Amino acid sequence: MELAVSKDELYTMMKRAVREVIGEKEIRHILHSLSEVSDKEMQEIIALHGEKPSPRRAAKRVRIKI
Repeated sequence: MELAVSKDELYTMMKRAVREVIGEKEIRHILHSLSEVSDKEMQEIIALHGEKPSPRRAAKRVRIKI
């Protein structure tokens, strides 16, 4: 079975695929670069703002297309 794809179509498909991979890697990098709050920092936050809030569930999840 043979598939005919023009040079422009192939270029567009490859460009889209590369853009998706780069976008996923950027998002993963951003998420991994966020640091957790240390115990000391959490105590300072509690001292300033009151008791630690209970964990919340996300009200809405949205998948973005890059």
